Amino acid sequence: MKKILSLLIIITLFQTVSAQNILPQFIRRMYFEKDTSKKSSFVLLPVLSSAPETGIEVGGAGLLSFYTDTVHHNTRVSNIFGYATLTTKGQNRLSLSSSYWVPQNAFHYSAAISYINFPSDFYGIGNNTRLVNQDLVDEKRVKFNFNGEKLLGNDIYIGFVSGGFNYSEEDNNPMGIFNTSPAVENRNGGASVYIGPSFIYDSRNNNTYTTRGVIISAYYNMMQGILSNNNYLGGFFNIEYSQFFLLNKKLVLGLDIQEQSLTGGQSPFYLLPALGSDEMMRGYYNGRYRDRNLIAGQTELRFRLSERIGIVGFLGTGEVAHTNFTLAQLKPNYGGGLRYFFDVEKGLSIRLDYGVGQKPAGEARESGVYIGLGQAF
Repeated sequence: MKKILSLLIIITLFQTVSAQNILPQFIRRMYFEKDTSKKSSFVLLPVLSSAPETGIEVGGAGLLSFYTDTVHHNTRVSNIFGYATLTTKGQNRLSLSSSYWVPQNAFHYSAAISYINFPSDFYGIGNNTRLVNQDLVDEKRVKFNFNGEKLLGNDIYIGFVSGGFNYSEEDNNPMGIFNTSPAVENRNGGASVYIGPSFIYDSRNNNTYTTRGVIISAYYNMMQGILSNNNYLGGFFNIEYSQFFLLNKKLVLGLDIQEQSLTGGQSPFYLLPALGSDEMMRGYYNGRYRDRNLIAGQTELRFRLSERIGIVGFLGTGEVAHTNFTLAQLKPNYGGGLRYFFDVEKGLSIRLDYGVGQKPAGEARESGVYIGLGQAF
């Protein structure tokens, strides 16, 4: 709560300074001035983020937002986003991504290329791993993807997903659970390419700050191993449903449910669905719980205190499983956060969330602070 109050005070001070025209014009234009002209906008952001698996993450980011059509108001905002960061846990990331909506949303394309050097803790496979098994694993990954969807009508899109990746894993502790557990497959990592179909139903009124509508997205990656991993053949299925209700002009209720499954006869540990992120099951260390199947759901209440400032409260649950889900294994998740909208017209925001999870027997309650761009869903 002290962090949330501190951020609110900083934002208020900057708005006050901006109102007095003390800040340079380009700074005021990027962060504080309202633009209703639908012109393109570019913002440079010093990245300051946080998550249980990264600690404090710092770096720089650039976001170019634009409309491909300024005549038809239903055309969604497109963007190009790049960032480079370092964390207090010795990790670093580079990424360049783009989301492109053609006029009247007839086609949507997205592409990304990324590199991570990401040492992180591994606890084993399953829904009930223990903190005592914490084992640091060095992971490096290069990934690229290109996806496209065509609007068929009535808010339905049909398309494809494609891409490839190469994981490299190393654990210097020969007695750690990563090297000794028989459940861990493909310890050294591997490379694969993938392609598959995608389906989207999207009736949202806005893709950056939604107040009404539904989005259902599903895809299936058919994966083929390459290079030294050429004997791998598998798949990955993901489906997510989100719906938003405008309760009044300042209050929005959002619902979000997601299911993921790894298919095929092999279970490379680095492809297993993992519980916990800055978008779903906030408060859980990403990768603390991982297995072949994942299900999670959340609801979030969003209140706009003003055009620039918003607050949220969220509640959720989820679990991972090797085969079947059980109600008794569901884990709790709840918390709240603050939003600052640096581009009111496009609904672009910076968010700060505090998420709380379960308290495993003999361990501290799981929790995490998250700072990032955009809404959780």
